[in-house]
Amino acid sequence: MADVRRQQSIDVDGIAHGAPIPVASRVGNVIATSAISGRDPKTGKLAPDADGQARLAFENLKTILATGGMGLGDVVKITVFLTDDGFRDAVNKYWLECYPDAAKRPARHAITLPLRGGVLLQIDALAVAQG
Repeated sequence: MADVRRQQSIDVDGIAHGAPIPVASRVGNVIATSAISGRDPKTGKLAPDADGQARLAFENLKTILATGGMGLGDVVKITVFLTDDGFRDAVNKYWLECYPDAAKRPARHAITLPLRGGVLLQIDALAVAQG
């Protein structure tokens, strides 16, 4: 059987990783993101605090999804990576802005672990486009 590559890499100016890794990949009606940080795509700088990084991470998620032809309503799972469990409040603030209806939220999981380079938190998502 031939090795057929169906992935379509998604890259967004200003949100790209400093490695040969796309910010997301799409196969059919599914998008999986790489870790998305709170880096400002215009300046390339991380926000100085957890609130700013959470806001930018969710804004960057919206941009990545839109580039792949999807939106927040297509997200089925978000994983949050935190350097400090106390940053959950900052994440929840923007989570609730993105998903105000408790009956229409994706699944979510949070993990506390060390991150590099001043990154306080990251998110990644799995999205499935409507049929």
